[in-house]
Amino acid sequence: MHERERHRIILSAIQEKPVITVQDIAELTEASEATIRRDIAALHVQGKLRRVRGGAEAVHPPQLGNLAARPFRVSESVNIDKKRAIARAAVDLCEEGDSIIINGGTTTFQMVHFMSARRLQVMTNSFAIAEHLVKHSKCTVSVPGGAIYRDQSLILSPFDNDAIRNFYARRIFIGAQGINALGVMESDALVIQSEQKLVRQAEELIIMVDSSKFSKRSSLILCSLDNVSTIITDDKIPDEAAAMVTDAGVKLITVKPMASAEKEDSTSVA
Repeated sequence: MHERERHRIILSAIQEKPVITVQDIAELTEASEATIRRDIAALHVQGKLRRVRGGAEAVHPPQLGNLAARPFRVSESVNIDKKRAIARAAVDLCEEGDSIIINGGTTTFQMVHFMSARRLQVMTNSFAIAEHLVKHSKCTVSVPGGAIYRDQSLILSPFDNDAIRNFYARRIFIGAQGINALGVMESDALVIQSEQKLVRQAEELIIMVDSSKFSKRSSLILCSLDNVSTIITDDKIPDEAAAMVTDAGVKLITVKPMASAEKEDSTSVA
C-alpha cells in the first residue's frame, strides 16, 4: 500500500475514535509497526494529527453518538483484492430473478461490480450499494426506512415496522467484524439489531469475510455458527479456522485474491 493511501486510512481512522493505536493501524494497512510510526510522525509534523504514546489522536476529536462500526471510507481499500474475489463468489451463488438481501459493508459492497447484467430483487440497508445498483444495474432495489449514518453508509432504524418485514429473500449476504467458535461477531448494538431483523427475512445466511477476520474479536455476537449456511473467505484462512467452520456444519467457500485469479476460476468448495 502506498504512503498516500496509508495516510488517508490513518486520518479517517482517528475520526472513528479519539485515539487509535499503532497496532490497530498496522492491521488496517497491513504495514509494519515501524512504518506506521513513521507515518504518524510525518502527519504529526504536518499538523494533521497528534502523536501520542503508542498511537495517534485526532486534532479535532469525533463527536459522541456515532456508531462503533468502522467508517466505510476507512475499510474500503483494505484487503480489496480479497474482497473482490469473495464478492464474485457470492454473486455466483445468485440465480436470475432471485430475491436477496445485502447488508451494508465494504466486502458486500464489492458485489455490485458483478451484478450489472443481473436482474435480481435486492433489499439493502447500504446507501452506497443502493445508489450503485440503481445507477449501474438492472436490479430492483429496495431500502428500509431509517436514519442514514454517513460514515458507515448505512440506513438503520430501531423500529420493527419498516420495509424489512415485508421483504422475503432466498439469501442474505453480510460481512462481520470477526468469526470464532462463539459465532459471528459485530461491534455495535444498533448494527446487530438491524442485521438480526434482516437475517429473519432470509432462508440462508451467507457470511463474507477475508481470512483476517478469523483472528479478530469483538464485544457482540450476531448469531452462532448454527445459523450460518455458508462462509466465503480467501484461501489464507488458517487450517484451524477452516476446521472450526466445517465441523460446525457450515459450507466453506475459499477464493484466491482477485489480483492473482482474474484469468482463472477462483472458487473452490470445501
